[in-house]
Amino acid sequence: MAEGVHRSRRTLGAALVVAALASAATACSGAGPDHAAPPSPASGQQGPKQAPKQGAAAPESQAQKAEKARLQKAARALAAKKWGLAEPPLEAPAPPAVKPRITTRKGFETRSEGMPPVFTTVPTKEKIVFLTIDDGSEKDPELLRMMEELRIPYSAFLSDYVVSDDYAYFARMQKSQKGGVALHNHTLNHRYLPGLSYSRQEREICGMQDVIEKKYGKRPELFRPPYGNYNDDTLRAAKSCGIKAVPLWAAEAFPDRMEWREWDRDLHPGDIVLTHFRGEEDWKGSMADMVRRVMNVITAKGYAVAKLEDYV
Repeated sequence: MAEGVHRSRRTLGAALVVAALASAATACSGAGPDHAAPPSPASGQQGPKQAPKQGAAAPESQAQKAEKARLQKAARALAAKKWGLAEPPLEAPAPPAVKPRITTRKGFETRSEGMPPVFTTVPTKEKIVFLTIDDGSEKDPELLRMMEELRIPYSAFLSDYVVSDDYAYFARMQKSQKGGVALHNHTLNHRYLPGLSYSRQEREICGMQDVIEKKYGKRPELFRPPYGNYNDDTLRAAKSCGIKAVPLWAAEAFPDRMEWREWDRDLHPGDIVLTHFRGEEDWKGSMADMVRRVMNVITAKGYAVAKLEDYV
């Protein structure tokens, strides 16, 4: 068993190296050594065309793009086998040129107008869903490796009371994928917000805005209230410190099951899937077990995971 795992890892590594070399070759094609100057043309003759400047990448041909895509698909298939997925994750389509208009889900409104929209599903016809992970309690390095090798996008909603003992873990997470992993607001202390005054809610939400900006360089625009509970004061406080949208969820993933908000207990285009940073002390499995479970469900239903920030 151990020998098979090592062989799978070596094969995956080889595929990734081949993909990297193909990419490097593409970037360097057509460029000559920087010290080799072209000969001067004879009198009355046209000089040779200038070679691309050193460091300027030549455009990829269709064949090169197809080969890169083939190598990436092969690497993803090997990663799926390594991590025990039933099938490789499906590739998400290119994000829209214009983000869809997000509105508050019917029945989720508060009395104030112009508040950040509260929603569980992003309007799209594509068979995509969005994976989000809450709080930050479990800091499993295996999760970062798994998501990077499988190239599964996800978004983290952090609470300071559980991330403050290891801010560096989430800095690594932020940089662990091409295009980055976005870190969003889940309050300082994970309180039941409707039970707090406006000023205390503002402290919980805006204080976490300050923490994320200080530690990770960017002030979030997305916020998820603890337990999915909020009131008018919550949304007003969130808006006051830069929150633009409040994504909740349509389904929740655990290592041993899925839970559903909708009556048909199924996925729909644009659904947001929630899970948590938890380990074996809190639930029946590791973070990797949870990813295997949710990805097997998502893929079997014909969906791909897309990046939430490309749509919201």
